[in-house]
Amino acid sequence: MNDAAIDPAVIGPAVIDFIAYPAIDVRDGRVVRLQQGDYNRETRYADDPFAVAMRYADAGARWLHLVDLDAAREGGYALAPLLGRIAEDGRLQVQTGGGVRDEAAVSMLLEHGASRVVIGSLAVREPTLVERWLQQYGAERITIALDTRQDDTGVWQLPIHGWTERAKLDLDACLRRYRAAGAKHLLCTDIARDGMMRGPNLDLYRMIVARGERFELQASGGIRDVADIVMAREAGCTGAVLGRALLEGGMDIEDALTC
Repeated sequence: MNDAAIDPAVIGPAVIDFIAYPAIDVRDGRVVRLQQGDYNRETRYADDPFAVAMRYADAGARWLHLVDLDAAREGGYALAPLLGRIAEDGRLQVQTGGGVRDEAAVSMLLEHGASRVVIGSLAVREPTLVERWLQQYGAERITIALDTRQDDTGVWQLPIHGWTERAKLDLDACLRRYRAAGAKHLLCTDIARDGMMRGPNLDLYRMIVARGERFELQASGGIRDVADIVMAREAGCTGAVLGRALLEGGMDIEDALTC
């Protein structure tokens, strides 16, 4: 037996499976989608979020992206019973968020069966707090979700408070900070594409990947069809959040899962 140490460079980087995340956004107990995050531009799709989740599970999905839109605006995550039912079924791992503003909410979601907790605006407003959660719960249990918009000078800003105010950190600074803190999962949405069915911003994802930060990057916003998923994968993303296109029949979940 050869006891010589194995050079990791010879083995090469670990292969990361691409994950399709069917998304369920819930408002007033219904499955909805917002255009560019605007609560006044809502489309309703189904009255039973659990049934939609089970349909995705029946099709072979392994993950679900679940968002409490009411809590995202007002605080107080209210989907714990739904999350618990999905977790009890056992077929879907769930990353979920909306209104996660303190450690009690993180603990509650994990206790109710979440595989990952999605931290959005708080990750921008209070990065020191979120960095502590990364250390406490582990990078595998936290998804950093950054909504971004490019300003007139080409800088990718991070709007907060319903996308009405500019954060102190821009996207570039935020990425550096969270990579240094050991974050692993990053969900990034170009606000201009969110819910608009215009295709994902591939240039944005290529830019993030080119920085060499080595996040497991989820594309979100504007994905229309399987071709968009393939292009996001080729741009370096390791996952894609799929919302309106699935709900409106622009693509079949089975096709999305096999591309």
